[in-house]
Amino acid sequence: MAEANEGGFWMKKPNVCILQSDGTNCDVELHYVFKKFGGNPQFVRVNELRDNPKILKDFHILALPGGFSYGDDVASGKIWAVELVSFLREEIENFRKKGGLIIGICNGFQVLIRTGLLPFGNLGKMDATLVPNDSGHFECRWVDLKSERSKCAFLKSNYDVGHFAVNHGEGKLFCNTETLEKIEAQNLVVFRYVDENGSPTQKYPQNPNGSLNAIAGITDPSGRILGLMPHPEKFVDITQYPNWRRDPPTGRQGKIIKPHGAFIFEEMINYVKENLW
Repeated sequence: MAEANEGGFWMKKPNVCILQSDGTNCDVELHYVFKKFGGNPQFVRVNELRDNPKILKDFHILALPGGFSYGDDVASGKIWAVELVSFLREEIENFRKKGGLIIGICNGFQVLIRTGLLPFGNLGKMDATLVPNDSGHFECRWVDLKSERSKCAFLKSNYDVGHFAVNHGEGKLFCNTETLEKIEAQNLVVFRYVDENGSPTQKYPQNPNGSLNAIAGITDPSGRILGLMPHPEKFVDITQYPNWRRDPPTGRQGKIIKPHGAFIFEEMINYVKENLW
């Protein structure tokens, strides 16, 4: 646990493992946002973790960033997922047992799905997948999300519509009917794509990939793993929103109240402080 002297007081900061592989490209953004909201983020190459798996026990949060791990050969996130399951299964299971939090964004979400950690926490067994977008091409746009009352342990608040950036080519959550019903029945859906009225939608481009039931993000039954296709780390400063002066996404008298991605990281850090110390 890192410590920092702020205003004369020593304050502990949760350790965050920003896991890197060849092809990840949103790791710097994740490092920035966890540091911004009170964490002690550290870059860890997956090869380092394979050489010394025990270092994972020193962290409270494991973050898998977006990008194109290993060029997304075979399928998006597939090689990285095989690597984690094959070489780091024991360490990941121990990390989960101690109550550590895991977040995977975009490519990181694809990895969590392919490891089986999402949706049901079955490491080594895929129960769902993320397939190419219905549009047939890479989607790079801003979309609206709405949070659900889910099992996610660290997201205590129920947030309304928020703006998030998406950048992916394989983001459609797909599974059989039985699995989808189980995801819904266990309240594992954390975020959905919504239309201008705030209602879940299958319409393009509000739903950028055609994801079943407009699902944009899910958790596992423990509530300590979160995966989502949109990028909350890309809207944690007001100025990251396009035309933030002329077209504020929310606020009073033309002022943004709070960047929409911030709450996820704030609440992860707060959860660690309240539950893992």
